[in-house]
Parts: sequence; C-alpha cells; structure tokens
Amino acid sequence: MKPVRLLLRVVVFVLASGTALLAQAGWENSVVTIEVTSKVYDAFQPWNDPTRAVRKHGLVIGPGEILTTAQNLPTHTLVRVQKGGRGRWYDARVTWWDAQTNLALLTAEAPAFWAGLRPAALAGTVARGPEFELIRWRDGNLEARRVEFGRFTVGEGVLGFAPHVQLEVATDLNGLGWCEPIVSEGRVLGLTTHSNGRVCGVLPATFIARVLAAQRAGGFTGLGYFDFTWQPGGNPELLKELGLDGPPRGAVVTQAGREKDPGAAPQARDLILEVDGFAIDSDGDYLDPDFGHLMLENLANRAHFAGERVKLKLRRDGVERTIDYVVPAARFADELVPRENFDAPPRYLVAGGLVFQPLAQPFLRGWGDEWRKYAPFRLQYYQFADAPDGRDSLVVLTGVLPDAINLGYQDAALTVLDRVNGRVIATLSDLAEALDNSSPGGVHRFEFMPGRDLQRLLLDAATLDEATRRVVEHYGLPAASRL
Repeated sequence: MKPVRLLLRVVVFVLASGTALLAQAGWENSVVTIEVTSKVYDAFQPWNDPTRAVRKHGLVIGPGEILTTAQNLPTHTLVRVQKGGRGRWYDARVTWWDAQTNLALLTAEAPAFWAGLRPAALAGTVARGPEFELIRWRDGNLEARRVEFGRFTVGEGVLGFAPHVQLEVATDLNGLGWCEPIVSEGRVLGLTTHSNGRVCGVLPATFIARVLAAQRAGGFTGLGYFDFTWQPGGNPELLKELGLDGPPRGAVVTQAGREKDPGAAPQARDLILEVDGFAIDSDGDYLDPDFGHLMLENLANRAHFAGERVKLKLRRDGVERTIDYVVPAARFADELVPRENFDAPPRYLVAGGLVFQPLAQPFLRGWGDEWRKYAPFRLQYYQFADAPDGRDSLVVLTGVLPDAINLGYQDAALTVLDRVNGRVIATLSDLAEALDNSSPGGVHRFEFMPGRDLQRLLLDAATLDEATRRVVEHYGLPAASRL
C-alpha cells in the first residue's frame, strides 16, 4: 500500500474514533446552536438601527432550559435554536440575562426541539488541567479539540466591569469565544467568552453554578465591585510611614469610593490587611483555596453579591480595625462614561446639523477593535477622570451634517459639550431644555470643554428650528432626536 494512502486511512480512523468518543460522551444531545439577530449601534449615525445575525453555542442544563453567554442578547430581535448541528431551526425566548456575569438562559416552546436532548452537568471543581477538551458544532459535525490549561485570573467581563474569576486556556484554534463548552471527564468546566491570539477566556463552571443557584432562588442581586482604588503595598518606606512593621504586605488605598463614612468604607491611606479573613500580600493578592493566588478584587464576588457585607481588616492611623463594607452593585449608569447602555435605543439630538450623543464607551468602540489606540484621547480621558462641576454624565458633539446654518463648523466634532446658553449640560435632556429657552443676543451659544481649538460655537436662534427640519428632511433622518 502506498504511504500516502496509508496515512489517509490512519487520519480517517482517528477522526472516526474521535466522533465515536463524542457520541459515547453524549455531547451531541447537550450542546445546541443558537442564532441571534440583534440591533447594532452605529456610532456615527445613531438614528440607524442595523441588525446582524451571529451563531453561538448553548448548553442544555435542565428541562426546557438552555444556558449561554449574554453577548448579543441584550438588543436581540430574534433568537433561534437548532439541535444536532443541522436541520430545523426553532424559535427561542430569552428568559433571563445579566450583563455583568455575561450569562443568559433561553427556552424554546416547541416540544419537538427537546426530544432527545438531555442536561449537561457542570463540574463542582475546576482543576488545573493540564489539558481539557473544547466542544463545538462545526459544519454540521460535533468537534472535540484539545486545549491547554493557562491560568486562573481576575478581570472584567466581556459586557460588564465587575471583576470576577476567569479561566484562560491556550489553543491554536481560531474563531473561538462563542460559548463553546470546555469539558473534562463528562462534565462542563466552563464556557468560552472571547479569544485573543492563542489565549481564550472562559467563565468557570463554579462561578456559573453559584450565579444560577442565586438566580433560581430569587436571591441574585447582581455582581458588585470594590469602588475604592488601591496600590500594592510593596513599598517598605510607605508602609513604615503608615505604621506597619515587619515584611511588606497589604494594599494601600489611594482613593475612597462613593461611601464617605470612614466607619463603613476604606479611606485614602488605609492599609487593607485582610478581606473576609483572607490575608492580602504585598502584590494585592490573596490565596484562594480553589484557584490559587488571585487579585483581591475577586473577593467582592467570591462569596457575595451586590449589597452584601464584606469584612475588611485594615490599618488606619497606626491602629488596626475591622469594618463591614457593603459591596456596591456594578451599574453602568454609575459610570461617567458608561461601558454599555442596554436600557434604551441609542440616544441622540440634532440641532442645526450638529449631532450630539451621550459620551459612552459604545461610541468610542466605533473606532474598531483597537479603539483604545485610535479613539480620541480627549474623549477617552473621561473614563479615568471626574467631570467638572460634579456632573455624572457628559454629552459629546459627534459630528456635523453640513447645512447653511453651520457653515464653517463642518469640522467641529469629537469634543465634549460644557454649556449651552450658560446652562451646564450633562444629558441630552439638559441640551434640549437649554435650546428651548430664548437666547440673549439672538444666538445659541455652545461652549465646549478644553481639548480642542474650538471653545465655542454660535448658531442663529431665529432660524435654528427651521434649519433642523431642513437637515432632517435632507439627510433622511427618522427624527431630530431620540432622548
């Protein structure tokens, strides 16, 4: 027999063996395909409502219940499910989703869809590999591929900003992050959420199980976070100044959070020594009994949810004390530049061709996957700084639709609005009210934050409404505003 033909037979045998193992494991009866059609935000034309369809995986976890990631679901218009990797699609309904955990539950009403499907089991512990299997439907066939254990880490979710434990696996596979199950010995260890080169992020099964248990019991209040900022306590001189003897340890608070009561929250220059009984080392880490050394941020959600109390042992003014810190809920609305806004369609206001939108991260992501590199720094700056006058949101001039009224201002864009007709502007409603009031001198005066050469802009007040109607008609906008 020729060597090439022999090699082909070996390959066919190996593939057939892999398929047989999958069939024995029964994953084809637990892993389903999900198609989500959702609205997509158009950063520079927010009045548009384009849609796109993506396919991801789901995991049957109970009678009439499918677990998947929340990505693409908050703005969905249609969800369908398919079993067996091919054939008929069935309409599905989202029964629950949460952005901070990036988890969602679906169901399908058609009894025919559930015939032959069976729940998968979530692993009670997630070991350190060294290898796992990744399961996915590909071209109508169920595929199992090896992935390598990377590490446990703590980070923000794909949709939310509440830090929690995550698993990283290494793989040469492309196109991952669509809720592919990571499995070992017949149990699910986690679900993929994203990939970056050879590294693929995974939500661990233990984290998923705890969230689902609370959600089913009606006690899930959402993920929380430590709203104070800190730095590792590795500087011996700083620790000595704070009155700590012995080897370096702990985390030094650099800025207090929203709670200003020193008896209920850490204050600047506090040294955090323990959180919930876990000692904090000089890197700001603690030793987790399940995952090894992790950043202290994970302790906001390790055994708690938002609104629950965490015991913080800290050193303040040379004296050790313990406080009960209430973990605040991670809410997008609390951010000056929100990561997401799923509560309403994209908002905008057009005045005389000037296009205004709330300053939010979805707009910044309009610069593409590398938006942190290419989006204007003067806009990104507000993700890390407080706004003047204590306002809790900002409005940005995102573009200009050319018209006679704005002649000479066509390049005036991507700058944050400060005041209109002397009124401080924090929301589009503020802007609308400021434009409704009569303007002294017959002009509307727009003033902007420092950051560009343009500091102010004037539009004729008498003809503004007429110009706005003209712009709406000429550019085919559905309305002049969506507040």
